[in-house]
Amino acid sequence: MNSVAIIGGGITGLTAAFRLRQKNIPVTVYEASPRVGGVIQTLRQGGYLAEFGPNSILETSPLIGALIRDVGLEHRRWYSDPRAENRYIVRGGKPVLLPGSPFAFLLTPLFSPAAKLRLLAEPFIHRSAEAREESLADFVTRRIGTEFLDYAINPFVAGVYAGDPHRLSVKHAFPKLYALEQKYGSLILGQVLGARERRRRAEVSKDRAKKLSFDDGLQVLTDTLGERLSDALRLNTPVGRFQQAPDGWKVVLRPGGSEEIHDHVAVVYAGPAHRLPEIELSANRYLNWSPLSQIHYPPVASVVLGFRREVVAHPLDGFGMLIPEVERFNILGTLFSSSLFPNRAPEGHVTLTSYIGGTRHPDLALQSPEELVRLTLEDLKVILGVSGEPLFTYTTLFPKAIPQYEVGYGRFKNLMNDIEEKVPGFFLAGNYRFGISLGDSIVSGHQVADKVSDYLRRAIKDGTMSPCDVSCALTA
Repeated sequence: MNSVAIIGGGITGLTAAFRLRQKNIPVTVYEASPRVGGVIQTLRQGGYLAEFGPNSILETSPLIGALIRDVGLEHRRWYSDPRAENRYIVRGGKPVLLPGSPFAFLLTPLFSPAAKLRLLAEPFIHRSAEAREESLADFVTRRIGTEFLDYAINPFVAGVYAGDPHRLSVKHAFPKLYALEQKYGSLILGQVLGARERRRRAEVSKDRAKKLSFDDGLQVLTDTLGERLSDALRLNTPVGRFQQAPDGWKVVLRPGGSEEIHDHVAVVYAGPAHRLPEIELSANRYLNWSPLSQIHYPPVASVVLGFRREVVAHPLDGFGMLIPEVERFNILGTLFSSSLFPNRAPEGHVTLTSYIGGTRHPDLALQSPEELVRLTLEDLKVILGVSGEPLFTYTTLFPKAIPQYEVGYGRFKNLMNDIEEKVPGFFLAGNYRFGISLGDSIVSGHQVADKVSDYLRRAIKDGTMSPCDVSCALTA
């Protein structure tokens, strides 16, 4: 029987493959690199634990917990320390606690009295025309003012997208925020009234979602998925061409310079969007997917530093800190990694994970490892009162890190929809489509598995595909 080809062994592709296997649909996962996991990679050295990319998963959907349960990792799942819920925003060169309640908001020095009064007017601001596409910066300035843009939204966007609110589309990068205004006419009213709807969908807002990892870091999840799918994995196997066939798809592989052709009933592309135009397409209908190469992916560098606890003055009693662009530091923000989860540093030591680059400072991300450490340490000495040298350093560069859902991104989403409509049996999934977080990617993998299953069932029912081509389970 022919399998479904999954292109890309990151978290989206692995989730899709695992879910299809649960439906008794055979899969083959093609990964160009020598390992699965994509940007998820963990290093343990000298008692320190360094995450190369993401540090945690926000449990925003029940599908995330279901995946962890089904792969048998509930006993290794760790939620973040409840004492590490504080979030800091840097203002005046110092970390200021982000208020977590209306009363704390009234007292916080993070925002001026004028900015706080300006917030009272938000429910009375008219919603924008639905057809108008605004940048996040324009949206926030219109609804709650410039100071909130500078000291709340700008650092938040740097921490999530490594992006620029003046370029990101509120409609595409923050669709739930956009929907709140369109449905309720107010962000404040929408946050209150929308809570009931989220509960009905069993969803949790990202600001309230639990953060989780595993005893040996996030790579535990991708390694375990890889082990469950080991007989279906083809590593070091780049794809050179997709060719539509009467009974499915031919995938042309180019491992080690040679060429192989394999038949598949369907294809799920779960690699980065910017790499798709590098692959040739031969289909019954003409498609030009070269515009996907225009999606902006800025470079980001991760800098993990380990210190003796006594050389860091700040209590590190929280999730971490974000840095507004107006503060003019090198780094975008820092996670207090060893405060979030245990066993991230030796006894009496701490681990800090900082990020450099993004749309704000793309040139800085491309500096040498030594320069990245120097730039990071320079900022941490000022902001966190670091007085000693790191005992552990590890840097990682992602030349194309995070897809930016910028103003006009709708044209890319329309093209993706067009691809799936014009070439049946070809599916797209990943952080370039329905959200960039790890949780979004897991949900995307789950959803594309359902779409593939539905497609195969319809093909069997219509007589365009034989049950023997896929799996007898589909006809049950």
